[in-house]
Amino acid sequence: VQLQASGGGLVQPGGSLKLACVPSRRMSGSYAVAWFRQDQGKEREFVAAIRYSGHSTYADSVKGRFTISRDSAKNTMSLQMNSLRPEDTAVYYCAAGSGIIYSSLHLSGSYAYWGQGTQVTVSS
Repeated sequence: VQLQASGGGLVQPGGSLKLACVPSRRMSGSYAVAWFRQDQGKEREFVAAIRYSGHSTYADSVKGRFTISRDSAKNTMSLQMNSLRPEDTAVYYCAAGSGIIYSSLHLSGSYAYWGQGTQVTVSS
């Protein structure tokens, strides 16, 4: 399965962006999807994840500003990002995997499938 991420761009501080992630084929079974991000010279970090059940979890740095969602019928998932800050600047990656327990959703090694990344730049 290949994941296609889109929706990145340049936005001013305080602005919004919505990222989308579409798999190359319909994914069956109970799987979780997530977003990670990586800025230049930094390690990849967890942003948000949502399980098949709908339970979601967020990094403390984005709580209250970002919302992850999924539409199983349309086979897509998205990340709504509001009140963006310069420190949100990074390449954002979507990921998917099955059999992930809630306590492991934030670990990049839990996910078998990854998208190519989309650049988000927050700057005035």
